[in-house]
Amino acid sequence: MKVLVVDDEPLARTALGNLLARRSDVEGFELAENAPQALEKLRARPYDVMLLDIQMPGVSGIELIERLKALSGLTPAIIFVTAHQEHAVEAFEKRALDYILKPFVPARVHEALDTAMRRSSQERVERLVDILEELKTQTPKSTIIAIKDKDRIVFVNAAEIVSAEAHGNYVILRGSAGSYLHRGTIGGIEEKLKDYGFIRIHRSVLINAAFVATIQPGVGNDYILQTKTGAEYHVTNTYRHKLKALANLWLGPEGLGSRRSEPARKRPE
Repeated sequence: MKVLVVDDEPLARTALGNLLARRSDVEGFELAENAPQALEKLRARPYDVMLLDIQMPGVSGIELIERLKALSGLTPAIIFVTAHQEHAVEAFEKRALDYILKPFVPARVHEALDTAMRRSSQERVERLVDILEELKTQTPKSTIIAIKDKDRIVFVNAAEIVSAEAHGNYVILRGSAGSYLHRGTIGGIEEKLKDYGFIRIHRSVLINAAFVATIQPGVGNDYILQTKTGAEYHVTNTYRHKLKALANLWLGPEGLGSRRSEPARKRPE
């Protein structure tokens, strides 16, 4: 059998490669460190079995399976690899889908390989279709996103990004560990970050709700939003409705709709 190992951890790839090399029924195997590499190899030649890590930066194992549907040819038998037993094992056991846990136990790897090869092509397809939706709901969504920073691709943890600010043809992503200059539009970044708790407070500014420290009255119907890093942003009446979900957490039932009669705080220059 021909086997493809897909895992972003070098030690995991080496360990699985060593186990495969000891099997007399393995004609050959290849290693891929991410989903794009795996897709290139899958387009080039067929494999009987794929050992696939669920959580990888950029494109996850589950997303890779979705993309496999667009490829012609037989679907390899999939053996999922995971270090998060609490999120995946119950779903796997319900459907009797092959899986192995990190750190690897050699006997379990061999057992999964034996079981995978006994299944017919039709069984493989049916099991994949059956399990994908359940895995999507039980496996936590990765917070790693890929952005183009100048002339390189950088994998960034969305949870560590404080704000995104448009500047001409670029967007500056300000994070707790540094900043990145991405060539693109604020609308494109908003689409990429929409599932990670970001809110639009200005036509050129997105804020990570997890980093919002205070919301205070500004001039007229405007507000001043301050992040936990100390940065302040002016929120106009146009975007005030974006703050309502946050305001309900901090300001109580009055929300943003009620303002005291005291003089408005002068916005800093």
